[in-house]
Amino acid sequence: MGDMSAVLWSPSFARVGRSQLSGFAAFVGERYGGRFAGGAEGFAGMHRWSVENPREFWRGVWDFCGVVGEPGGEVLIREKEMPGAVFFPEGKLNYAENLLAFGGDETAIIALRETGERQTLSFGELKKQTMRLAGWMRKNGVCEGDRVAAYMPNCAETVIAMLAAASVGAVFSSCSIDFGAEGVVDRFGQITPKVLFAASGYTYKGKFINRAETVGKIARALPSLAQTVMLPYPPGCDFCAREKEMTEWQTAIDEGESENKNNFAQTAFNAPAFILYSSGTTGKPKCIVHGGGGTLLQHLKEHRLHSDIRPGGVFFYFTTCGWMMWNWLVSGLASGAAIVLYEGDPFYPSPLALWDAAAREKIHYFGASAKYFDALRKSGLRPAEGRDLSELQTVFSTGSPLSADCFDFVYRDIKSDVQLASISGGTDIVSCFVLGNPWQSVRRGEIQGAGLGMAMEVLDEDGGTTTNAPGELVCARPFPSMPLGFWRDESGEKYRNAYFAKYKNKWRHGDWAEKKDSGGFVIHGRSDETLNPGGVRIGTAEIYRPAEALEEIAEALAVGQRRGGEERIVLFVKMAGGKTLDETLREKIRNAVRESATPRHIPAKIIAVADIPRTRSGKISESVVRDIIHGVAPKNRAALANPESLALYENMQELGD
Repeated sequence: MGDMSAVLWSPSFARVGRSQLSGFAAFVGERYGGRFAGGAEGFAGMHRWSVENPREFWRGVWDFCGVVGEPGGEVLIREKEMPGAVFFPEGKLNYAENLLAFGGDETAIIALRETGERQTLSFGELKKQTMRLAGWMRKNGVCEGDRVAAYMPNCAETVIAMLAAASVGAVFSSCSIDFGAEGVVDRFGQITPKVLFAASGYTYKGKFINRAETVGKIARALPSLAQTVMLPYPPGCDFCAREKEMTEWQTAIDEGESENKNNFAQTAFNAPAFILYSSGTTGKPKCIVHGGGGTLLQHLKEHRLHSDIRPGGVFFYFTTCGWMMWNWLVSGLASGAAIVLYEGDPFYPSPLALWDAAAREKIHYFGASAKYFDALRKSGLRPAEGRDLSELQTVFSTGSPLSADCFDFVYRDIKSDVQLASISGGTDIVSCFVLGNPWQSVRRGEIQGAGLGMAMEVLDEDGGTTTNAPGELVCARPFPSMPLGFWRDESGEKYRNAYFAKYKNKWRHGDWAEKKDSGGFVIHGRSDETLNPGGVRIGTAEIYRPAEALEEIAEALAVGQRRGGEERIVLFVKMAGGKTLDETLREKIRNAVRESATPRHIPAKIIAVADIPRTRSGKISESVVRDIIHGVAPKNRAALANPESLALYENMQELGD
């Protein structure tokens, strides 16, 4: 299986020296005293200082990154309270103004479609379009705090809609356009938007999927709407807004020109700016409210200090508008980078379409889900072959734990001299807890380290900190991108119960993780999905890694099945093309799991299935399968990308043995 702790890449002395993290270290060292050298020990010292001195650190991030706004006098109040701590309580800024601070002819957006169309916008053009749409919003009564919703593909107009909403101080929320009407209304119906931006369709695998009828259903189900703006999509299609209450996109842009005022509402640092949603597989999605200031400051830290994203860089993440990584990508504008939007299937028109784009657009920072990289690895494809990836500096992965085999794949088949930044955080914080940094080596199977300012700990069963052993991942001190709360949770009870009920004044994220002596982290899966055979807690990723490393297995899903007061592990496997599951392969899987982990990890049952349910952001849904095999009806099928797969798990005879 290879050495999990083997060093696969180390930054050169020159790369460390020219990193923005080194510039920041010099900046805060001169201002506050102290010396922070590069390298792993230097980063550990910098991290320790950032956690122990939150006021100096976060004010340093504000000033070093040139945040446009007024920070106010206080940086942090009630710092020992989680929840309850408040960053920059007197601060004022505008999120959109900061993303549009780089004016002029430099490229801001490169929008690509799977069908080959390419659109670019400069920062100047992006700002002009944003101001026009913001003018239209003001003209139509959109005020600070109003909700603006988007049901759009990953295109430039979606970014413009978000920036326009932020410009006037409205709260923006988006869903992926592949959601059905029910799933969209489950989300937007809770937040009562005043304006809905929607597209008439999208393309996927070379096909046009018409969404006009779905948009009509959504609009009729949202009585709070004053306006629905329809974007004819793809560009050039002859669709017109057919319902009288709908406004066409270009009409809104044209009508907003007369109101084109170059002003940005200066809202409180902690004013609501975004509403994101939990997956909703166990009921209606939670509406998670994020502040513009905390989101901006956290993203600037992660982009500039951890990822070294800078003006002139080209930044890509494969995502839909319904995943928090879309927000993370768009914030790259605040670092002066051009962001690359991709609309369509990542494997169309060829399995390496995204890498063709990476070479053609000279992408510096490339991100996708761990499942995407695993699919590439299993296909035997080699992105490096026949492509000039010389500009590529950093590869990001998130969404689920990245296997050690995928680490090998990146360095063998993509680029040997690249920083592989596996990152982990969540929609809950619209950012990262643990991620890469430009001072440390990349070790096989490990996330490089904790985020600056993030007091990350792994706790054992007794609540004590532990190293080199799996446990609960917690953040022990406040940070700016903690949610403001949940929508319509006035008492804050649901919010407190979600993250703070188990450990006082510590954020329990729900990840089963391990902190290494190196300072790196390994995520073993969700702690609320951990298996418990014989009273020993096991992360599902510890089973997936060895099982999915086998060429016969395309994907796996493990759950605990209760039987007679005990729990046994059941492993469902989706077979690779042309492969079948027999007893010989079952034994091969058991041996692989035993060799990689322990005998306790070995599944009691291994069952082949035609498909595995996943959320619309691509995460497998263990909880839904666990419910079904225990006779509990799934609460929200609309949250799944492939709800038809659930029928495969009902009344399974194999589970009765």
